[in-house]
Amino acid sequence: MPENTLGAASVLVARNVAGEPNRVKTPDRTTCMANLDGASSLLGYPAARLKQLAWHTQEYVRLAGRAAVGMVSRPFYPRDLVVQLDSVGVGSLGIVFLTGLFTGMVLALQSAVEMEQFGATIYIGRLVGASTVRELGPVLTALMVSGRAGSGIAAELGAMKVTEQIDALQTMGVDPVRKLVVPRLLALLIALPVLTVITDLVAIGGGLLIAVVKLDLTADLYMRSVYQTLAQTGYVLRYIPIDFVMGLMKPLFFGAIIALTACHFGMRAGGGTEGVGRAATGSVVVASVLILATDYFLTQILIALLIE
Repeated sequence: MPENTLGAASVLVARNVAGEPNRVKTPDRTTCMANLDGASSLLGYPAARLKQLAWHTQEYVRLAGRAAVGMVSRPFYPRDLVVQLDSVGVGSLGIVFLTGLFTGMVLALQSAVEMEQFGATIYIGRLVGASTVRELGPVLTALMVSGRAGSGIAAELGAMKVTEQIDALQTMGVDPVRKLVVPRLLALLIALPVLTVITDLVAIGGGLLIAVVKLDLTADLYMRSVYQTLAQTGYVLRYIPIDFVMGLMKPLFFGAIIALTACHFGMRAGGGTEGVGRAATGSVVVASVLILATDYFLTQILIALLIE
């Protein structure tokens, strides 16, 4: 045993023999106050988060209202709208095409595994057509566009915010909402339904490829099955299938969600380049959750209005 340890032990023994009590160190006032501050901050964290959520919701609604007014009143910026249509619409064609193709192929392939047990592979077209047009096409297209275009919009506006370009627009008398938000909102409202139709057609084509190559079905049988399932729920204006109308109404809401969420996070970015990254990430996450939640409520409303 080391000599230092023996010396310390002998001193403690001597104090106990002499009747001197061992002194226990009590926390001082500073330590107690620090502990109380830590506890109060821990209890106040949920309240602060709720306050921040309420503030973001308020600013989100205000942005939506200002953008709605900007869409129907002057000044308009048609050149910016064309630029955004090219960026959001044409730029997303590749990812939308691949998403639709592999979604239709996987859906047909997985469904065939179960339906072969009952000899019902001839109904693969019904399943692919109904699932794609009603749900998978609009939702997957919106999620892909949110990941690509939404993050780009948030990063672009966030970079303009941290470099004070938005403040410069206000100094020159230009409304940032009309100049930056409205063209992007209109571009997504126009482009997303078109991209959804492309996704639906490509997904049905992917299912057709699997049906012909893997399941030995004829293309005519598959396409008639798709048409029958779309016509089963009825028509609007005698010629337009209700499922097709439902599939085109959802992208309008999804496009507004993507544009407003991306612009909201981008125009309130701060903290340099790190803040721009946080804005892009937050935009994609919030928009994706809102898309999925809105899809449920829209489905309930549209079924009640158009089918029941």
